[in-house]
Amino acid sequence: MNELHGKSRRSRVVPVVLAAAGTAALVVGGGAGTFAAAGVLPRAAAIPRPPKNAAVAALVPASIRSRGSVTVAMDATYAPDEFVAANGKTIVGMDADLNVALGAVMGVRWVATNATFDTIIPGLKSGKFDVGNSSFTITAARAKVLNFVSYFKAGEAYYVKASSSLKLHGLSSLCGLTVSVESGTTEQTDAQSANTSCKKAGKKGVNVLSFSDQNAANLAVSSGRAQLGFADSQVAGYIVQQSHGQFKLDGPAFSVAPYGIAFPKSSGLDKATLAAVKVLVKDGIYAKILAKWGVQSGAITTPSIVG
Repeated sequence: MNELHGKSRRSRVVPVVLAAAGTAALVVGGGAGTFAAAGVLPRAAAIPRPPKNAAVAALVPASIRSRGSVTVAMDATYAPDEFVAANGKTIVGMDADLNVALGAVMGVRWVATNATFDTIIPGLKSGKFDVGNSSFTITAARAKVLNFVSYFKAGEAYYVKASSSLKLHGLSSLCGLTVSVESGTTEQTDAQSANTSCKKAGKKGVNVLSFSDQNAANLAVSSGRAQLGFADSQVAGYIVQQSHGQFKLDGPAFSVAPYGIAFPKSSGLDKATLAAVKVLVKDGIYAKILAKWGVQSGAITTPSIVG
């Protein structure tokens, strides 16, 4: 797996029309106006704002407490985890709601900034960002350079055009096919690894098409450039749900792994964040956030620091 940049994903996103010329327009992804146009903005469930927890706040490094906020990098093209709302500027989604709740518990605001996914890890290492909360799959290689607080789990899944006759099951199914992925993701790395494995086995390789954001990856599938798309399981499911019948899932989810909120090794903010996640799990707000976005199956009960 590409391990530094592999997300299981996400730049400011504009709506992407996923339809060939002469067919009905379809928009999938997290672009401005996308879900409003489709009439299916995610449920506006009210999430209670938790109170500041004095014990958790005391764990926040003094330099951050005095500043009063942290900069959180997110690649907002990965609905339902993080994407741009209909107003064209607000980042919404599971991770965005979690930012708000964590900031409330810790007593410092978590301020989201949109960034292309494969720039987030370098930005954390350089000090440009304080936190990365953008559906990061925790890998051994990433944990060598960053610390992570686990908070979710997700697998990988394939989606295809509804008319597709492909029968897919795991990475070995990719031999001889053209697959669309977002750059810097775990899926990109896994598809590239499958290409190597297929060739070693004397089979046709995998043609991996990589795109800068998930919307472009979706377009490659709908236009026929790629035979299938490859994304995190809950994201693939959301893409299919929002496609109004143009896409379908193909095969079961696989390679389930934890997501983590990312921090520079020297941050010290990871300990406070872990304590805050535990508070949100205990008081039920964590469950409410996941339920709001329909991703309850990814819930975990024992968050931890990895790194």
